[in-house]
Amino acid sequence: MSPRKRPKKNASAMKMLGAQLAAFRRAAGYTQRSLGERIGADEETIASIEQGRRALKADLAEMLDELLDTKGALSAGVENLPEVDLFPLWAEEFMDHEREAIALSAYQNQVLPGLVQTEAYARTVFRNRVPAYDEDEIETFTAARIERQQILHRRVPPTVSYVVWEPVLRLPVGGRQVHIEQLRHLRARSELPGLSIQFLPLNRTSHAGLNGPFVLMETPDHQHLAYAETQRGSQWVADPDEVSILARKYAMLRAQALTPEVSQGLLNRLLGEQ
Repeated sequence: MSPRKRPKKNASAMKMLGAQLAAFRRAAGYTQRSLGERIGADEETIASIEQGRRALKADLAEMLDELLDTKGALSAGVENLPEVDLFPLWAEEFMDHEREAIALSAYQNQVLPGLVQTEAYARTVFRNRVPAYDEDEIETFTAARIERQQILHRRVPPTVSYVVWEPVLRLPVGGRQVHIEQLRHLRARSELPGLSIQFLPLNRTSHAGLNGPFVLMETPDHQHLAYAETQRGSQWVADPDEVSILARKYAMLRAQALTPEVSQGLLNRLLGEQ
């Protein structure tokens, strides 16, 4: 998944600070309306701040710290809010779900899935972004992508299934050495328990993924979600009927792809050709 597109507001940080205000308010026994009356603000203003839709200003934070006896916590939060988010809210939400998911499935036809990328491959993907990221951003995003891969090493890792279009496998992203390293890494990842990688062969005359890549996930409480990302946006899908459509597409893609064993053989052949 791609990181931010330079959002103008630190939306997720504002949401977190708003949630803290809501917790402090409830602990002090105030409703949104009664708190607003005490500080000369309307109920909607308090609600907007708590929901992260309106920024908490320094003077109001200081007043609330005194009224709620929060010992400067809100003022410190306002003072240390980042100017912009590293990731927009939809990306934060994706990573939160991914971190806790018990099952992940994805079809990819552009780049390899982020959880099986090497550091060099991921860095190259970010370096190819147009308009370009600066070097600090590239390193930050690369480190964040590699950190996400820790979920594969949880005590109880998720069940992971990938279907990847064969040209993605053959594309020498980053040059020959990065490509070889990535193929070896992919082969090692494919041997992890509970992780399956299948390649959709180039010679198929039709397949169920012509509308593009998507991700399916199951949460610990067995909610089924889907996620699709495009050049300039992303979409969460929670409606059971819509998730079912994508799940059926994925089931068809798995049937149309090479088996995991044959896919492993393709990887071995490509490495032997290097």
